[in-house]
Amino acid sequence: MATAAATTFPAPSADFVLINGGTFQMGSPASEDWRSNDEEQHRVTVAPFYMAKYEVTQKLWCEVTGKNPSNFSGDNLPVESVSWLEAVEFCNALSRRDGRTPAYTVADGGSTVSWNRAANGYRLPTEAEWEYAARAGTTTPFYSRKVPGADEVNFYGHYPYQIEQNYFNDEVLETRPGVYRGKTVAVGSFAPNPNGLYDIYGNVGEWCFDYYGDYGTAAQTNPTGAASGTRRVYRGGGWNDFGKNLRSAYRAAMQQTSGAYNIGIRLVCNADDSVKGTVTTTEIKSTAHTAVKKALIVYYSWSGNTRGVAKEIARQTGFDSIELELVTPYSANYNTVLNEAQRDQHKQARPVLKTKIDPKKWAEYDTIILGYPNWWASIPMPIATLL
Repeated sequence: MATAAATTFPAPSADFVLINGGTFQMGSPASEDWRSNDEEQHRVTVAPFYMAKYEVTQKLWCEVTGKNPSNFSGDNLPVESVSWLEAVEFCNALSRRDGRTPAYTVADGGSTVSWNRAANGYRLPTEAEWEYAARAGTTTPFYSRKVPGADEVNFYGHYPYQIEQNYFNDEVLETRPGVYRGKTVAVGSFAPNPNGLYDIYGNVGEWCFDYYGDYGTAAQTNPTGAASGTRRVYRGGGWNDFGKNLRSAYRAAMQQTSGAYNIGIRLVCNADDSVKGTVTTTEIKSTAHTAVKKALIVYYSWSGNTRGVAKEIARQTGFDSIELELVTPYSANYNTVLNEAQRDQHKQARPVLKTKIDPKKWAEYDTIILGYPNWWASIPMPIATLL
């Protein structure tokens, strides 16, 4: 018996592009620099779908919800600092506003989320849909084939792809270090990928539907990720991510109740009625960890990225934090500080700290967390002075 042809749907608006369905190799080859073991390659087929050209802006979020949770402020900046659950509720609210059928049902305080795959409402992309759209038919680490730099993507431009193994010899890099903006920029500030998607890399990471889990090696059609888990996936890297975290195959994950100032959302919706059924996912409550009674974050930050991470950890946990400052700071120029860092490592120097910490203070905490820029390739000398 012949299968009936799928009924196609029009795009929600001119701000959406059609991503034609197809089959691709999801994940990365073993030869790809800075790949992780969770990027195991496998064959995936996805149905056609519409994807928004731009990340959801603060203007649209405010119009729908009446509030703006973002750390950075601007109508055309991407909304950020939203949790996965808030993103799902936003999709439903926008669907209702536009006369569409909401895709999600949230129950048990968010622990159970069901997705009606036949609904025509707005939703989050699956991991497979996101990677398929980002790759735009390519098999290289980036859709551009050439390593993107700070003129093409808003990311931690000081650290383009493969700089980790070339800290002190960046002349060999295909793409040299560039500007680090330290914030989000207006959506659509750079050229789109071949599918017409702006900021698919950088600016803010983008929530996906899936719980984080192993791919496996079997071929899959329209996968939706694990049925249960502790963290939801987000993709694409953000304004403060290194180049290696912009790769099409790179995966990151966070608890669905948490948000961060480098994570936002991009909307998708069905392009036809070929995929039906309901997917129900369940949060696994973690009970294995031991609560930390009192912790102190001690960190050294050169450009401000480590400072931002430390403050975010402190905000979410309530931990105390102290920033290490030097009597004679390192140069603010990137190329100069690389030479200074290399010099001090070779000399095993111990720069004098401006920040003084009473040794008795250590005894007040049961955990001490040290933070520092990992581009030093070892413990930075200011941390060595402290220790």
